[in-house]
Amino acid sequence: MANRDDMLGRARVTDTAELEAYYEKLAKLEAGALWTIANKIEPWYPQPQSKPVKWSFAELRPLVLEALNLVSGDDAGRRVVALYNPERRDIAATVGLLYTGLQVMGPGESMTAHRHQAAALRFVLEGTGAWTIVDGQKLKVGPRDFAITPNWTWHEHGNEGIEGVDGPVIWQDGLDIPLVNALDAPFYEVHPDVYQKQVGVVNSSLLTYGAGQLRPFGDTWGKSHSPLLAYPWEPTYEALLNAAKATDGSPYDGIIMEYSNPLTGGSVMPTMSAHMQLLRAGESTLAHRQVGSKIYTAAKGSGTSIVAGQRIDWSEGDIFCVPSWAWHEHANASRSDDACLFSFNDFPVMRALGFWREEAYTDNNGHQPVATRE
Repeated sequence: MANRDDMLGRARVTDTAELEAYYEKLAKLEAGALWTIANKIEPWYPQPQSKPVKWSFAELRPLVLEALNLVSGDDAGRRVVALYNPERRDIAATVGLLYTGLQVMGPGESMTAHRHQAAALRFVLEGTGAWTIVDGQKLKVGPRDFAITPNWTWHEHGNEGIEGVDGPVIWQDGLDIPLVNALDAPFYEVHPDVYQKQVGVVNSSLLTYGAGQLRPFGDTWGKSHSPLLAYPWEPTYEALLNAAKATDGSPYDGIIMEYSNPLTGGSVMPTMSAHMQLLRAGESTLAHRQVGSKIYTAAKGSGTSIVAGQRIDWSEGDIFCVPSWAWHEHANASRSDDACLFSFNDFPVMRALGFWREEAYTDNNGHQPVATRE
């Protein structure tokens, strides 16, 4: 195939000794000739540095639990094992400008309160007794529950279990820290009282806004994030099962639903959105790609995803990432039971900036060729 950068309209200057000398003079003034890097910084299509990666929960879980005895929550701030993309460790990113990690809290632990410019979300993988307080509202969450911590909200976490009786809690954190840092916009504060005072009843946002199709009459909520801070697993799964009775869903994602702001129908936060999808027994989806990065967590069952031609086998608790503009498709390994994938992404940013694009894979009946393992 001919070099597309030889086309008229692309930078195609052939360097000479005279040009090299010219570049050196520019460099001394902290300047440079754009045509020397134009094709690199304006590629024909996204060229993400991130790679498709899977993090095995079975392998990571013992190391996450080991941290309980190695470092205190007070000293660590948060006791988290971060998941790094091998090509993005320099910015602490899991994929693109998104970060995720596994946080562990022992029974009876209570973490101090702080707030930061970055927005955060939580997906519980293991254990009961987890709670978080967000701007005074206390939320209790359990396995497969989803919760949000919007940016610049005071928040703290804990595990109300009894030591010696109950076990630890492991949940997945998701944040847009790399994005905030890339924009040179980070701020961080520790709560002046170290811990917050609870306001109202437990799960007050869920009791107020959790009815879905009903909203409080005369509500004056005007913030950019969802007023609903916790999304329990049981009604989420029921909604997916009900939808599966009425629709075939997406050929690329099966039965998929977005966690939404109940007042606007939009994403839960301005920079990140989250989805739960159900793959019916034996279901295999077609491949597509989107501008935006995604992090998946196997919430139920087991299966296989093909990401940029790479086969990723997953089971409950496993986490894997899909870089921007990478082809991806999913398959449920079971012929008798459904499987569910939780995911979060930076799609709201892409849409707000006018960058959003999506494309279906049309060759090979919609399925990618899989790279041969060496």
